[in-house]
Amino acid sequence: MAAKTIDKNAIYATGRRKQAVARVWMMPGSGKIVINRRDIDHYFGRATSKMVLRQPLELTETTERYDIHVNVAGGGLSGQADAIQHGITRSLLKLNANFRPALKKGGFITRDSRIKERKKYGQRGARARFQFSKR
Repeated sequence: MAAKTIDKNAIYATGRRKQAVARVWMMPGSGKIVINRRDIDHYFGRATSKMVLRQPLELTETTERYDIHVNVAGGGLSGQADAIQHGITRSLLKLNANFRPALKKGGFITRDSRIKERKKYGQRGARARFQFSKR
């Protein structure tokens, strides 16, 4: 396993969405984004996922100023993209508190707390019931 190339002065934040957890390190650089040691274009196939996690950077006009290293696990690709977006937002807030009003207005600060509802006993799913017959 190769040694991590993360700077000691990197800003660290955690982002979460559904079952996905993203650990984000942000450091001054040229705007390179690495997710699980792979380039963003190799990790995410969909353009929408790449767009989602870049939104906080574009809003604060810091796209080309920071390199971002992400370790993300759990959930699907869409949840992971949202978790990374949340982690990037939190690290931007640690970097500069003046970004808060713009990020709050964009809706990036609030963690989306919606998760899968548990299956209940005596039922087929969380809300679905077994078919009922009177006879």
